[in-house]
This record gives sequence, C-alpha cells and structure tokens, in this order.
Amino acid sequence: MSVAGTWDIRIKTPIGDQLAKVTVVPDAMGGFSGDVSGDPGSMPISGQVDGNRLTWNMKTTKPMPLDLTCHADVEGDTMAGGVKAGFFGTMPLTGSRA
Repeated sequence: MSVAGTWDIRIKTPIGDQLAKVTVVPDAMGGFSGDVSGDPGSMPISGQVDGNRLTWNMKTTKPMPLDLTCHADVEGDTMAGGVKAGFFGTMPLTGSRA
C-alpha cells in the first residue's frame, strides 16, 4: 500500500502526547512533499520515501525551538517510528490513515 495520504499521528513527548495531521504526497524522484498541522503548529514538510519508510526533518518552536528528525514505517493503514528531538532523544511516533 502506498505511503501517500493523510495521517493522524501521535508523538509521545516528555510534556505529554502531541497530536498532528500529516499529509504525504510522494513524487517520482523518491521524495515527498506535504504538511504537518496540530499541537506543534503548521508547516510544510518534505522528505524521502524508501519503500515503506518515510524520513523528514522539521523545526518546532513550541514549547521551545527544536530541530526534529522524523522517521515512520508504513504498514497498511498504520505507521510507527520516532522523532529525534535534540537532547530529549527519540520519542515514539504512531499513526493511522485519516
């Protein structure tokens, strides 16, 4: 099944679960574009698709400025992965197709 679509994701952070909606639009070059919106705010994203794995980077300013490195493996209508957030380490990411 394709990684394309809109996903409801949950990131388990030290300050509680952060919820967001992620849209993924794959391109013909092995990448994707889209956006993320939710608790941390809204922003465009782009990244790479390798089989069923998505990888991307983004920045957040809430509750503090952080560079985030994200990955998720898609299996059918679910995804699981992680978000590396500087000195906080990697936090679990789960999601389901919206």
